[in-house]
Amino acid sequence: MSDLKNLLGYSEPIFNASMAGAAGGAMAAAVSAAGGVGMIGVAPTPTADWISAQAAHVAELDSPWGVGFMGWALEADLSPLESFLQYNPSLIVISFGDVTRAAALAHEAGVMTAMQIGNAADLDRAMHNDIDIIIARGGEGGGHGRNESGTLPLLQLACTQHQKPVVAAGGIGTAGGVAAVLAAGAEAAWIGTRFLATKEASGHENLKAAVRASGLDDTVYTRAFDIAQQLDWAPEYGGRALRNSFSNRYAEAIDSLQATEKLREQMIRARAEADISMAPVYAGEAAEFVRREESCAEVLAELSGFRRILQEAAARFA
Repeated sequence: MSDLKNLLGYSEPIFNASMAGAAGGAMAAAVSAAGGVGMIGVAPTPTADWISAQAAHVAELDSPWGVGFMGWALEADLSPLESFLQYNPSLIVISFGDVTRAAALAHEAGVMTAMQIGNAADLDRAMHNDIDIIIARGGEGGGHGRNESGTLPLLQLACTQHQKPVVAAGGIGTAGGVAAVLAAGAEAAWIGTRFLATKEASGHENLKAAVRASGLDDTVYTRAFDIAQQLDWAPEYGGRALRNSFSNRYAEAIDSLQATEKLREQMIRARAEADISMAPVYAGEAAEFVRREESCAEVLAELSGFRRILQEAAARFA
């Protein structure tokens, strides 16, 4: 199996999750500059101006950075991937849909590929030659993905293949969490929620404040927000978000949710105005560990404490 650290050239085994709407070029640049792997998250239909603006933050970096895409969006239009490939990213992550054409395009450009998996069938697909890195994402994670397995069981399964490097994702928010997944066989940790309220994160302060005020029990996994917005997410990919008035009403009553044009316009307006009583704030169970505004560098510095934890554990059980 390849050594992912040497392949990508990072010093800290931390990737910020490619969270569309939160992880832009500023976050990616800050994480990469601090020794991790900064990731840009791409919405389904980004504009050319947005792409160039985000790429401007990272294009001249000497450290590794990457871009994450929704597979179902690239099935319809590969041009966002083609645009980002012009800036020479170190990694392309394609998940949640048919990854075949996009992965082939990335490989043709000489760029490594990764895919998020959420169950055993996803792992089987990720073992094809067009995917280089496996991201084992448990249901504890924020944003979209499957909710079929916890991070630890999925990580253990992914690590049994002994062929491709595995990155662990879902619910990791402390140095102890990083230490745990590295000890279990992951080569790095994929962390989203812990970066959501950082200074470099995109998005309105209302959303950041909501994450800081939330805890372990304050998230819900649901398709309600996607149905309301009439988004093309497949049914198996719901999203974990902070509970709010809208999810309290519909998360457990999807059948009563009517996807009308009026509702779609209301949800779009709520997102534009950062009305967190209705709009989704995608965050995972690691919201428990977000309590103040930090820079990405400060988060990386704290998470790097995993080394001390692993050393202490080794001494304790020697």
